[in-house]
Amino acid sequence: IVRAMPNTPAAVGRGITAAVPNGFVTAEQRQAADALLRATGAVEWVEDEGLIDAVTAVSGSGPAYVFHLVEAMAEAGVAVGLPGDLAMRLARATVAGAGELLHRSDLPATTLRQNVTSPGGTTAAALEVLMGDQGLRPLMKRAVEAAHRRAGELAS
Repeated sequence: IVRAMPNTPAAVGRGITAAVPNGFVTAEQRQAADALLRATGAVEWVEDEGLIDAVTAVSGSGPAYVFHLVEAMAEAGVAVGLPGDLAMRLARATVAGAGELLHRSDLPATTLRQNVTSPGGTTAAALEVLMGDQGLRPLMKRAVEAAHRRAGELAS
């Protein structure tokens, strides 16, 4: 048995699946499973099935977090005067383009973020909010912890 946790970008060949084999899976069976799973995107193998709930919390549920980010960006754009349809197109294209840049680049996400940020500029002003004590990191940590906790409850 190979337990796998894919995510919805698999529908367009850009998913990521974490997989864990049980103790009876042979090397050949693992290779076959890997080939099947790679049809939907990248595959990461873990040896500890206990990590599947954490995988679910990060990458299984993660697309919904990104989609909600787009919704929030568009709503914020409307709040500063953009027409709703334009705000949504800008937010969708920005997230899709940034994701593709991240995918194609060998640079760490930190470097890519820094490359966009001019000292004292508009991005720096926004990042002060997003990177503050009440910003995105603690919020994302709480969200992933909640998803992880729920995954464990559902497994029980």
